[in-house]
Order: sequence, then C-alpha cells, then structure tokens
Amino acid sequence: MEAIERAAHISVGRACAYSGLAILCFMVGFSYEPHLSARVGGAFALILSLVLALKAWLAASTPYKRTETWLILAEHDRPPPDVAQHLIATILRGVFLYYARYAALLAILLLAASLLYGWIVR
Repeated sequence: MEAIERAAHISVGRACAYSGLAILCFMVGFSYEPHLSARVGGAFALILSLVLALKAWLAASTPYKRTETWLILAEHDRPPPDVAQHLIATILRGVFLYYARYAALLAILLLAASLLYGWIVR
C-alpha cells in the first residue's frame, strides 16, 4: 500500500512540478507589471486545481494499467488484478485531491496578492 501511495505521489507531484514551472515562466514573462503577473499565476494555478479535481473525479474510470502509477510500481509491489483497479483508483483520487487543494491555495494567495497590490498601488 505504501509503495502505491509513494508511486502516486511521484507521478502526480512530478506533473504538478512541471505545471508549476510553466506557471512561474508565465509570471516571469509578466514581471514588468507585478499585479498582472500575480493575476496570471493565480488564474493558471486555479486551472491546475480544476484539472486535478477533474482527474480525481475520473480516476475510478481510468484503467489502472494505463496509469503512470502502475508503470512506476515494481512487479512485486503490484496488487492482484482483481483489487488493483479499486485500490489504485482510490489512492490516485486522494493524491489528486491533495495536490488540487494546494494548487487552489496557491491560486487564492496569488489572486489576493494581485487584488491587494492593484488596490494599494493604484
């Protein structure tokens, strides 16, 4: 069970890290206007959160053999096929929601910073 959770965190965490890098690049591109940069970062973080929530909702219907979590697992850590679908879908759902919460928190912070900065400066 721990090996599956670890593999799920590696899989989803890596995808979120690449998404975060892309968001950061957009924010640097808009750094000439700080409140716009924060607004763009907040909007993309909100989109990331929604995509992760959608992936969590669809986790039960995704075939377990097509998930990156299954591919990361070593042969001896893979559960039997009769329980693998339910087990991997449940763990992936929890991991997707875990990262979606943090993406939503980041979106709230960035959008609040954008509003606060725009209110103070203008």
